[in-house]
Amino acid sequence: MTADQWRRVRELFEGAIDRTPEEAAGWVDREAAGDSAVRAEVLSLLEHHSRAGSFLDAPVTARVPDLLDEGDDEARLTPGGVVGSYTIVREIGRGGMGRVYLATDNRLARTVALKALAPHLTRDASQRERLRREARAAAALSHPGICTVYALDEIGDDLYIASEFVDGHTLREEIASGQRPSSDTIVDTARQLASALASAHARGVAHRDLKPENVMRTADGRLKILDFGLARIDSSAVGVDDHTHSPARALVTLPGVLLGTPAYMAPEQLNGQPADARTDVFAFGVLMYEFACGVHPFDAGTELARLARVLDSEARPLDVRCPHAPPAFAAVIDRCLRKAPAERFATAAEIVTALDRHAQDSPRRNLAWWRTHQLTVMALYIVAATVGWSIKETLDTRSTMWLFVVLGIGGAVAGIVRGHLLFTEQMNRTRLASERRRTRRSLLTVDLAIAAALFVDGLVLAQRTPLWAVMTMAVALGIALAAVLMEPATSEAAFGTSD
Repeated sequence: MTADQWRRVRELFEGAIDRTPEEAAGWVDREAAGDSAVRAEVLSLLEHHSRAGSFLDAPVTARVPDLLDEGDDEARLTPGGVVGSYTIVREIGRGGMGRVYLATDNRLARTVALKALAPHLTRDASQRERLRREARAAAALSHPGICTVYALDEIGDDLYIASEFVDGHTLREEIASGQRPSSDTIVDTARQLASALASAHARGVAHRDLKPENVMRTADGRLKILDFGLARIDSSAVGVDDHTHSPARALVTLPGVLLGTPAYMAPEQLNGQPADARTDVFAFGVLMYEFACGVHPFDAGTELARLARVLDSEARPLDVRCPHAPPAFAAVIDRCLRKAPAERFATAAEIVTALDRHAQDSPRRNLAWWRTHQLTVMALYIVAATVGWSIKETLDTRSTMWLFVVLGIGGAVAGIVRGHLLFTEQMNRTRLASERRRTRRSLLTVDLAIAAALFVDGLVLAQRTPLWAVMTMAVALGIALAAVLMEPATSEAAFGTSD
């Protein structure tokens, strides 16, 4: 067949696999009616595809969970068991590289994530030494956005990597929630992630398995990239002597082995070519596209079809599928997803620069109402504390004294937090989204506590001076309504979200 016919075969195959088997055959007959060779080839591919099934839809370890045990139940570590200086608490995950356990480091009395590397990775002496060097290089990474590697322990014939235990949730959970993030949250998440990657790339370390499951958000909104312990290093960049690597394979951990998650692999990875920082850049683009839109940029009916699109098809532009994403950010992600490595950003540091340029050049939303709201509520805190003091002095009871204490402390705490948000908006705009998310619930709780205390003060005052009592309760209701109704409205007007 000619090149045009093969191109037509690919187009029809991609269109057919998104249909049911019954619909696909009839659709191919209609679309390829004028070319029997194309029709026959597409139908043959569909038949092979249906027999192949969806074996790539989930990791092998998810389909065959006992594969890592190689038939030996003793390979699993049980709760309460002791391995070297670690006491096992429970298993918290598993993957192609091994099992991960929550454990206690008895030497330093701290909680760690202990990864027991799968035996097939450590059996060969050269692979074992390579893993040692790479784990040491990963342990040298120091960045708040990278999960810290504490130690590499060799216990008998087994290798274990002890790393920081991150308490939070993954970006996969955020994507699966169905709630799309605001534009500020998207940019803040992208910048945190790119900054952490840039730190690793500067030391010649490429992650090579960046995906939503490997990025966690802690309770305070900060991101942590996991599993850098098995990333591949560029030995020339970090001063590691490694004469076993040829230039063509310098960034491949296990020669001839395809490691990583196919849905987030760059085309060159899928083709078995060398992987470097630009591979992480592609995975970053896929991850952030999916985070912003909730849909994989090369989404298809099956994993096989998705991989075909990664190799041969262009992703739908981010700003078309996700209109609320800032245009400059969308342009950054579109560049990350280019097929040719040379056309992407060379490292994550260039992504950070591009995002910073976007933050400086893009027009800001009108934040006047949001700032006015913050200042007005801060003024209401002062009014509430002053009224509470006046009532305490007038009635001089134990209850009014404690109500004043609540008003005074609550107003001070909430006022400082709102002042912090105003300062962050002026001085460190990229952190504002995470700071607002981190303080939202606390502010709401304190505001409602202040409103409740002031309302009770008004009730206490009602029998003596009804007019001032009503005015006091009106201020209390104003603070409550400002927290419940006005705060979300002004935030959404300023940032596109009430969070």
